[in-house]
Formats: sequence, C-alpha cells, structure tokens
Amino acid sequence: MSAPHILVVDDEPDIRTLVQEILEDEDYKVTIAENGATAHQALRDRRPDLMLLDIWMPDRDGISLLKEWTQNDGLPCPVIMMSGHGTVETAVEATRLGAYDFLEKPLSMAKLLLTVEHALETDKLRQEYAGLKRRTIIAHEPIGHSAVMQRLREQVKRIAQHDTWVLITGEAGSGRETFSRYLHTQSPCRDRPFVALGVSAIAHTNAARELFGTEEGERIHYGSLEQAAGGTLLLEEVADMNLQVQGQLLGALDTGSFLRVGGSEPVRIDVRIIAVTQRRLEEEVRGGRFRDDLFYHLNVVPLHIPPLREHNEDIPELLSHYLDHFATHEKLPYRRFSIGAQNFMRNYHWPGNVRELKNLVQRILILGAGDEISRDEVETALGGTTPAVSHEAAEGTVSFDQPLREAREQFERAYLEYQMAKHDGNVSKLAKEAGMERTHLYRKLRSLAVGVKERR
Repeated sequence: MSAPHILVVDDEPDIRTLVQEILEDEDYKVTIAENGATAHQALRDRRPDLMLLDIWMPDRDGISLLKEWTQNDGLPCPVIMMSGHGTVETAVEATRLGAYDFLEKPLSMAKLLLTVEHALETDKLRQEYAGLKRRTIIAHEPIGHSAVMQRLREQVKRIAQHDTWVLITGEAGSGRETFSRYLHTQSPCRDRPFVALGVSAIAHTNAARELFGTEEGERIHYGSLEQAAGGTLLLEEVADMNLQVQGQLLGALDTGSFLRVGGSEPVRIDVRIIAVTQRRLEEEVRGGRFRDDLFYHLNVVPLHIPPLREHNEDIPELLSHYLDHFATHEKLPYRRFSIGAQNFMRNYHWPGNVRELKNLVQRILILGAGDEISRDEVETALGGTTPAVSHEAAEGTVSFDQPLREAREQFERAYLEYQMAKHDGNVSKLAKEAGMERTHLYRKLRSLAVGVKERR
C-alpha cells in the first residue's frame, strides 16, 4: 500500500521543488501544482491526504480556494497554508475556513515536517472517531480463546500480510466487521484509512456515487474508493449491490482504475477490498442476482465467521468484556452474571450472535439492580425466550456417564426432536432456526433416526 500523498501548491518554483524533495526524502508521495488551475486538475486526478497551499498566487489566492471548497463539498483533505506576507487576520480567516495550520515563509523545514506529521495523525484520529460514533463497540481484537477463535485470528494474521481481496461470510452480528478491522490492523497498511461502505443502506441510484464519487465541473466529491486510498475499503452486505454497479466495480478491478460519475479522467485504484455478506454468493450467482465474474474477483481469499452458538465457550469472556466496557465508557453499574445465568446463556441459540449478547448486557445493566444477574433476569431480558434445549430437558435426556460421541448424538437427537415438535415438522423453519442447510439437515435427521413425516 502507498505512503501518504501530499499536494504542494505554490507559484514559486524554488519553494515547490525544495518542499517536494524534503517530503520525498521522508517517504511521502508528492504532487506539485503552480497555481489554482493546476491544483484543481491535481485534485481531479487523485485525492491527496494533505495539501500545502500558498496564499498569494497569480490566478487564485489560497483563501478563495478554501472558501470555494468549504462551500461546495468541504475541504478535500487537511490543508496547511503557507505565506511570506501573511497577517494575523489572514491566518485567522484561513483557520476559520478549516485550514489545519498556517506556516510563515521562509519555511522552517523542521517545523514543516512536524506540522505535516501532526496534520496527518489528526486526520486519522478524526476518521477513527467518526467511525466510533457510528458503532457502540469495536474490539481491537476479536474476543475469545476457543479453538475456533484462535484459529481464525491466526488465519487473519496470515491473510493480512498479502495484498489480496477478501470475502468474509457469516451470520449478522457474528463479528464480521470486527474481523475486517482486525485484518486491517494486522496489515502493512494499518496506518492508512479504513473506510466502511454499507451497501444495503444506499439507494440503488446513489450506490455508484458513494462508491466512485462524482465530478461536476470543478466540484469533486470523492467516493469510498478514493477515501480509502492506500488502506482498506469494507463493502458491507455486498450481495445487496445492484447489477449495474457490480459491473462498474468489476471493470474497476479489472483495469485498476475507474471514472467518477460525470468524470472523464480515470482514477487509479490503490486499496484492499474486503467484501462482507451473510448470504451465500454462490446461490446469488445461480439466481442471476450477483455477477459470477465479480464473485471470483472478490473470493480470492474466503473467510467464514462462525455463529456464536458454535463457540459458546467464549460467552463468559464476552460477557466480562461487555460488562467492563459499559461500566467504564457508559458509567453503568458494574454487575456480575451468576453461574446459573452463564450456563443458561451457554445453551441459548443466540440468533443475533455477538451483537445480541452485547445488547443483552447493556439492557440488563440499564434496567436491572443488584450485584448479581440471575438466570431469571436474563430470561426476562430475552423476552422469555427459552434455550434451544431447556436445562431440564438436557439433564433428563443426556447422560454424562458415556463416551463424548454418544453424548453428542443423544444431545443432537433431543435438540432436533424439540425443534421438530416446535415447528410442527416444518423442515424449512427448523433449518433456519438451527442455522443449517436443508441438505445437511436431512442427512443429520436420517443419521439420528429423527422422523419427519410422522411429525407433520
């Protein structure tokens, strides 16, 4: 992934060249522009991560450019103003219009480099804060010490070292975004942007604009592909992308460049794409709802996140994490779950996965009282929902004094008998609640001698 890209706009050739050489010596990528017109062209070619902008130029002064960008789509990036004839009033006006800082000429190179470093770091923190405002909790590392979670973390660390596209599948709430962010933090581009685009939240008419950006005359709106330049773009629920935008994205991936909506000059792609879906894309392809060629592009490295019910031994650790979080960050009273409550939750099927567990902890801390959280309180908070196999049923049907394989088969038979009765023999409903494909479910029912017809 690329280093930060800086645009230097100054009408004095000596200053442009000097600043460019110094910044390139510090491993920044630098583009230069001699006036307002060439600055607009440079912005059209590529969105910079930072701009050094002179105030006094022959065609357009820097303050006028700041006003224009502020009134249109906002500043394209952090801007540091430079001037040899600046006044306090000019500096105040530049700051009011959104400039990060104001440097006087002749430039102190040490101060220039320090200001550039601080501006880039401040912008990174701003982006992270904006992301955190949209999400209550984002774990820096997926939580859990089960064999499943340890294997997944190691797999993600290996994937992160290769600049490949990744397709992450799994049920809603299972932690797909957490693993996406973890992959980003483990990669060489960890210091570059991480941008998440919720495909399902965008109207079909706006999807191309949000992904590729727009260009109307001198007004440029940078889409997610450019906002994530040098870093990672997360496409959430990519299966919801309409076929037209799928074709445009495929063309961009094939050629390594794309056109903004309304634009005429290609923009180079410099981003890792992580696509996330809870659907089976193979079925979407067979149904004509997803392009097979795009699927093969995105499915370079598949990663499946299992539902919480498949690693329920991590539930105590997850509960501890969320209790600490809400007590620390939302000042909710700290409480602890009783052993009975934890055992109950270990047997609960968690249709909403980790997200449901997190919401449950928050709800209990807000509404409950006392030091200990009982099983009854958990059941009430879940709306009276019972576990997939009740505690009493499990005790009555599964003996612990037998080999593990036989105990597992006995438990699975009791579970499927319970679900079969609950859904009046409807295998489709049973498969959905059990989180199993129907073909696999039928094989399981036959192997355990659980009848279907007699239940209908």
